[in-house]
Amino acid sequence: MISQRMQEAFNKQINEEMYSSYLYMSMAAYFDSINLSGFSHWMKLQAQEEMFHAMKFFNHVAERGGQVELFAIKKPENKWDSPLHVFKESFKHEQFITDCINKLMDVGVEVKDYAGQNLLKWFVDEQVEEEDNFTGVLEKLKRIGDNEALLLMQDLEMQKRVPGLNPYIKAPAAPAAA
Repeated sequence: MISQRMQEAFNKQINEEMYSSYLYMSMAAYFDSINLSGFSHWMKLQAQEEMFHAMKFFNHVAERGGQVELFAIKKPENKWDSPLHVFKESFKHEQFITDCINKLMDVGVEVKDYAGQNLLKWFVDEQVEEEDNFTGVLEKLKRIGDNEALLLMQDLEMQKRVPGLNPYIKAPAAPAAA
Protein backbone atom coordinates (compact mmCIF):
# COMPACT_ATOMS: atom_id res chain seq x y z
CA MET A 1 0.00 0.00 0.00
CA ILE A 2 1.29 3.43 -0.91
CA SER A 3 1.43 6.09 1.80
CA GLN A 4 -0.83 9.12 1.54
CA ARG A 5 2.17 11.45 1.31
CA MET A 6 3.76 9.49 -1.54
CA GLN A 7 0.42 9.17 -3.34
CA GLU A 8 -0.12 12.94 -3.19
CA ALA A 9 3.41 13.61 -4.41
CA PHE A 10 3.04 11.16 -7.31
CA ASN A 11 -0.34 12.63 -8.27
CA LYS A 12 1.28 16.07 -8.48
CA GLN A 13 4.02 14.58 -10.66
CA ILE A 14 1.46 13.02 -12.98
CA ASN A 15 0.23 16.56 -13.59
CA GLU A 16 3.77 17.84 -14.21
CA GLU A 17 4.38 15.08 -16.75
CA MET A 18 1.08 15.76 -18.50
CA TYR A 19 1.91 19.46 -18.59
CA SER A 20 5.28 18.56 -20.10
CA SER A 21 3.47 16.65 -22.85
CA TYR A 22 1.15 19.58 -23.42
CA LEU A 23 4.08 22.02 -23.52
CA TYR A 24 5.94 19.94 -26.10
CA MET A 25 2.80 19.69 -28.25
CA SER A 26 2.58 23.47 -28.13
CA MET A 27 6.20 23.66 -29.24
CA ALA A 28 5.45 21.20 -32.05
CA ALA A 29 2.62 23.47 -33.18
CA TYR A 30 5.03 26.42 -33.20
CA PHE A 31 7.47 24.47 -35.36
CA ASP A 32 4.65 23.49 -37.72
CA SER A 33 3.69 27.16 -38.00
CA ILE A 34 7.19 28.06 -39.22
CA ASN A 35 7.47 25.03 -41.53
CA LEU A 36 10.08 23.11 -39.55
CA SER A 37 8.45 19.69 -39.72
CA GLY A 38 11.50 17.84 -38.41
CA PHE A 39 11.56 19.91 -35.23
CA SER A 40 7.79 19.43 -34.94
CA HIS A 41 8.18 15.67 -35.31
CA TRP A 42 10.89 15.64 -32.62
CA MET A 43 8.67 17.55 -30.19
CA LYS A 44 5.62 15.37 -30.92
CA LEU A 45 7.66 12.30 -29.99
CA GLN A 46 8.86 14.10 -26.88
CA ALA A 47 5.24 14.84 -25.98
CA GLN A 48 4.42 11.14 -26.32
CA GLU A 49 7.34 10.26 -24.09
CA GLU A 50 6.13 12.67 -21.42
CA MET A 51 2.67 11.11 -21.49
CA PHE A 52 4.35 7.73 -21.09
CA HIS A 53 6.09 9.13 -18.00
CA ALA A 54 2.76 10.29 -16.60
CA MET A 55 1.36 6.80 -17.15
CA LYS A 56 4.28 5.19 -15.30
CA PHE A 57 3.36 7.23 -12.23
CA PHE A 58 -0.36 6.60 -12.82
CA ASN A 59 0.12 2.83 -13.04
CA HIS A 60 2.44 2.79 -10.02
CA VAL A 61 -0.09 4.55 -7.81
CA ALA A 62 -2.93 2.30 -9.00
CA GLU A 63 -0.90 -0.92 -8.65
CA ARG A 64 -0.10 -0.05 -5.05
CA GLY A 65 -3.72 0.45 -4.06
CA GLY A 66 -3.61 4.22 -4.22
CA GLN A 67 -6.07 6.66 -5.72
CA VAL A 68 -4.95 8.56 -8.80
CA GLU A 69 -6.18 12.14 -8.77
CA LEU A 70 -5.91 14.16 -11.95
CA PHE A 71 -5.63 17.93 -11.79
CA ALA A 72 -6.26 20.59 -14.43
CA ILE A 73 -3.34 21.06 -16.80
CA LYS A 74 -2.24 24.67 -17.08
CA LYS A 75 -2.07 26.30 -20.48
CA PRO A 76 1.44 26.15 -21.96
CA GLU A 77 3.27 29.00 -23.63
CA ASN A 78 2.66 29.09 -27.38
CA LYS A 79 4.86 31.89 -28.71
CA TRP A 80 8.60 31.77 -29.13
CA ASP A 81 11.12 33.98 -30.90
CA SER A 82 13.08 31.18 -32.58
CA PRO A 83 13.94 27.49 -32.46
CA LEU A 84 16.83 28.42 -30.16
CA HIS A 85 14.38 30.10 -27.77
CA VAL A 86 12.21 26.96 -27.78
CA PHE A 87 15.14 24.76 -26.82
CA LYS A 88 16.39 27.16 -24.16
CA GLU A 89 12.93 27.06 -22.58
CA SER A 90 12.53 23.30 -22.98
CA PHE A 91 15.93 22.70 -21.39
CA LYS A 92 14.93 24.90 -18.44
CA HIS A 93 11.72 22.90 -18.18
CA GLU A 94 13.65 19.61 -18.11
CA GLN A 95 15.84 21.00 -15.33
CA PHE A 96 12.65 21.83 -13.40
CA ILE A 97 11.38 18.27 -13.92
CA THR A 98 14.73 16.90 -12.72
CA ASP A 99 14.33 18.97 -9.56
CA CYS A 100 10.79 17.59 -9.12
CA ILE A 101 12.07 14.01 -9.44
CA ASN A 102 14.86 14.68 -6.95
CA LYS A 103 12.34 16.07 -4.46
CA LEU A 104 10.13 13.02 -4.98
CA MET A 105 13.11 10.81 -4.19
CA ASP A 106 13.62 12.81 -0.98
CA VAL A 107 10.02 12.02 0.00
CA GLY A 108 10.48 8.36 -0.89
CA VAL A 109 13.55 8.17 1.34
CA GLU A 110 11.83 10.02 4.21
CA VAL A 111 8.77 7.74 4.21
CA LYS A 112 10.87 4.61 3.49
CA ASP A 113 8.92 3.86 0.31
CA TYR A 114 11.28 1.40 -1.35
CA ALA A 115 8.97 0.58 -4.25
CA GLY A 116 8.58 4.29 -4.94
CA GLN A 117 12.33 4.78 -4.75
CA ASN A 118 12.80 1.97 -7.27
CA LEU A 119 10.43 3.71 -9.70
CA LEU A 120 12.12 7.04 -9.07
CA LYS A 121 15.57 5.56 -9.75
CA TRP A 122 14.36 4.93 -13.31
CA PHE A 123 13.25 8.57 -13.53
CA VAL A 124 16.55 9.88 -12.13
CA ASP A 125 18.35 8.03 -14.93
CA GLU A 126 15.76 9.16 -17.47
CA GLN A 127 16.26 12.81 -16.55
CA VAL A 128 19.99 12.53 -17.18
CA GLU A 129 19.10 11.32 -20.68
CA GLU A 130 16.44 14.01 -21.17
CA GLU A 131 18.74 16.87 -20.22
CA ASP A 132 21.47 15.44 -22.44
CA ASN A 133 19.08 15.21 -25.43
CA PHE A 134 17.92 18.78 -25.04
CA THR A 135 21.44 20.07 -24.43
CA GLY A 136 22.64 18.42 -27.64
CA VAL A 137 20.03 20.17 -29.76
CA LEU A 138 20.45 23.44 -27.88
CA GLU A 139 24.21 23.49 -28.46
CA LYS A 140 23.73 22.78 -32.18
CA LEU A 141 21.22 25.61 -32.47
CA LYS A 142 23.65 27.99 -30.77
CA ARG A 143 26.28 27.08 -33.38
CA ILE A 144 23.79 27.40 -36.24
CA GLY A 145 22.86 30.95 -35.23
CA ASP A 146 21.02 32.72 -38.04
CA ASN A 147 22.24 30.40 -40.80
CA GLU A 148 19.02 29.25 -42.54
CA ALA A 149 20.74 26.51 -44.53
CA LEU A 150 22.16 24.92 -41.38
CA LEU A 151 18.80 25.26 -39.64
CA LEU A 152 17.13 23.36 -42.49
CA MET A 153 19.83 20.68 -42.29
CA GLN A 154 19.17 20.36 -38.56
CA ASP A 155 15.43 20.14 -39.31
CA LEU A 156 16.13 17.13 -41.53
CA GLU A 157 18.20 15.58 -38.74
CA MET A 158 15.36 16.08 -36.23
CA GLN A 159 13.03 14.13 -38.54
CA LYS A 160 15.12 11.00 -37.96
CA ARG A 161 14.05 10.61 -34.33
CA VAL A 162 12.13 7.39 -33.82
CA PRO A 163 9.73 6.60 -30.99
CA GLY A 164 11.05 4.47 -28.17
CA LEU A 165 9.39 1.33 -26.96
CA ASN A 166 7.21 1.81 -23.92
CA PRO A 167 7.21 -1.56 -22.11
CA TYR A 168 5.55 -0.08 -19.02
CA ILE A 169 2.27 0.82 -20.68
CA LYS A 170 0.07 -2.18 -20.20
CA ALA A 171 -1.57 -3.62 -23.28
CA PRO A 172 -5.19 -4.70 -22.87
CA ALA A 173 -5.58 -8.34 -21.99
CA ALA A 174 -6.32 -10.64 -24.89
CA PRO A 175 -9.85 -12.03 -24.96
CA ALA A 176 -10.20 -15.49 -23.50
CA ALA A 177 -10.35 -18.36 -26.00
CA ALA A 178 -13.83 -19.75 -26.50
